[in-house]
Amino acid sequence: MPADLAVEATTTLGDIELDVSLRVGAGECLALVGPSGAGKSSVLRVAAGLLRPRAGTVRCGEETWLDTLGRIDRPPEERRCGYVFQEYALFGHLSAWQNVAFALRDRPRAQRRKRAHELLERLGMAARADARPRTLSGGERQRVALARALARAPRAFLLDEPLSALDVRTRTAATRELAALLGESGVPALMVTHDFAQAAALGDLVGVVEAGHVVQKGTPAELAARPVSAFVADLTGAVVLTGRALAGDDGLTRVALEGGEEVVSPDGAAGPVGVSVFPWDITIEPPHATVHGSARNRLAAEVTSVTEIGGRVRLGLAAGQPLVAEVTAAAVAELGLRPGTRVVASFKATATRLVAR
Repeated sequence: MPADLAVEATTTLGDIELDVSLRVGAGECLALVGPSGAGKSSVLRVAAGLLRPRAGTVRCGEETWLDTLGRIDRPPEERRCGYVFQEYALFGHLSAWQNVAFALRDRPRAQRRKRAHELLERLGMAARADARPRTLSGGERQRVALARALARAPRAFLLDEPLSALDVRTRTAATRELAALLGESGVPALMVTHDFAQAAALGDLVGVVEAGHVVQKGTPAELAARPVSAFVADLTGAVVLTGRALAGDDGLTRVALEGGEEVVSPDGAAGPVGVSVFPWDITIEPPHATVHGSARNRLAAEVTSVTEIGGRVRLGLAAGQPLVAEVTAAAVAELGLRPGTRVVASFKATATRLVAR
C-alpha cells in the first residue's frame, strides 16, 4: 500500500553541513532544486542507503529504513527504492530487457524475462527490448531505466537529474511521460535537479536547497511569487537587482538601486534588499516615447545582447546593473533593437518583489 516517505539527516559533506527534514506524500513528487554541490543528491543517497548520515532517520510508511539512534540501517537492497541515476547507469553489455530483468534477479529466469518485457511494453519500448543501450536514444534509455526502477515494485522513487542527459527536443516529451508515470505509480517520488523549470514541471512541491539546507518549500507558483531570498528568486528565473529600501509614499517602498536609479514596490522592507522581477514582466520602449500604462518603474538602459529563444527574444540590458527582458521578435524589429541601442525598461510596482539578501 502506498505510504509517505520521510527523511531526516544531519552530516558533514566536505565544506557544507547537510541538515534536512522532509516528507513526501504517497503519490506526490517533491523536487529538490539547487546548484551543484548543495547536497541534493546526498539526500537521495541517504534515502537509498548509499550514504549513512551522522544522525538521521528514513521511514517509508510503517517501515524504518534508518534510525541512527536505534542502530537500524537496512541495506539498499532491502529498501525497495526505484532509483533512477543521472546517466541511467545501464549495463552496456546487456540488452534493454536484460537490464530490466537485472532488478528481478530474485525471481526464476522465465519470470524475469516475462516481467521485463511487460514493463518495456508499458513504456512503449517493446520493439527495442533486444537493443543494447549504445543503440538507444536518450529518451529510450530513460524509459529502460524507469522500467528497471519499476521492476522492483518500489515503495518510493528516487530520481537524480532524470532529464539532464536528454537533448532539448527529447526532454519535453520525456517530461510528460515521466510525470504521467509518477502520477500512476501512487508512491512518493523524491527528485533532484539544478533546473527550476524541470522541478516545476514534475514536482507537486519544490524545495530549494542551498548549502545543505532546504531554505524554502512550496508549489512552483508560490516560490516564484514569494521567494524568501535573492537566491530563491534568481533560481526561479527572476532578475535580481540590489539596493537599499526606504519608506515611500502611498504605501509603497522605495528602493535606491546600486549604480543609480530608483524603483518602488508594494512589499514592505528596510535596508539592503534584492529587487526581483521576471523578464517577461519588463516592457521595452524608446528613450523618448510617450509614457503609456501604469508602470511606475522606468530604468534607462542600453541593449547589450539580443538572443532568440524559441518564439521569444531575450535582451541583455545594462541599467546600472545587468537586467534581462523577454520580448517578441516583432518588438525587436519594430524598435530596431541591437547591441548599443538605448531604451527604457519599464515594469509595474506590483510585479516588483523585495527579497532578503
